Amino acid sequence: MGNQDWMADIGNNNVEKTADVFLRPGERLDDLQRDGLKLIQNPSWFCFGMDAVLLAAFAQVKEGDECLDLGCGNGVIPILLSGRTNGRHFTGLEIQEDVAGMASRSVDYNKISGRVSIVCGDLKEAAELFGASVFDVVTCNPPYMSGTHGLTGEEEHKTVARHEIRCTLSDVIESATRLLKPGGHFFMVHRPFRLAEIISKMVSCRLEPKRMRLVYPYVDKEPNMVLLEGVRGGNPRISVEAPLIVYEKENVYTEEIRKLYEMCDRK
Repeated sequence: MGNQDWMADIGNNNVEKTADVFLRPGERLDDLQRDGLKLIQNPSWFCFGMDAVLLAAFAQVKEGDECLDLGCGNGVIPILLSGRTNGRHFTGLEIQEDVAGMASRSVDYNKISGRVSIVCGDLKEAAELFGASVFDVVTCNPPYMSGTHGLTGEEEHKTVARHEIRCTLSDVIESATRLLKPGGHFFMVHRPFRLAEIISKMVSCRLEPKRMRLVYPYVDKEPNMVLLEGVRGGNPRISVEAPLIVYEKENVYTEEIRKLYEMCDRK
């Protein structure tokens, strides 16, 4: 649900007028440029950014895995993962009914309801909705800002996506731990300034951090994203991967970013 202010929307082209039956006022149909998948978005609410794309590329899903995306928003992560992996089924959980409805219409438009489901509900109650220890993989792109920090009075959908109004970091990690099978994998994208808090909470929940990668907008700038993988009940040992640099220069992606986009286009 989080977004990056240095990242322009990447799916703002190739709108299909023939899909009007799926669209509501103010919505558009964006081409995800992989496997023919499209995504319904409402720019007045919230549009996905590079963080969602990088999380979908960072997450490792094996054939037959049952996967859940907490706070799925418009459904971009489960839809992307359904296109680039051989997981058995992908569920998106979203607390906002109208946003969940929009994600469901994207699933219907793409004719992938056999592999992707959208459920409206609160992630704090996810274990009651789905049962405990049922998923092989849980992903999350949560609100980055704690409480009212940086709150600007913006549109409600954007506030819920960016700020911990409906859930906290602790809620996300605790829910993921309850939902994962022993040995199951958790993948999350967040902001580096909360890294100590994230790792401390994961360890306390026995969701052991196993893999981390920092994302830098430019080679000479501070990182503004961190990608993390945790394993429920895993042994202590974390692998810190090489930095991921997004831009060579203004508006020019690095070769690795271009390859990551291509990777999302293949199973």
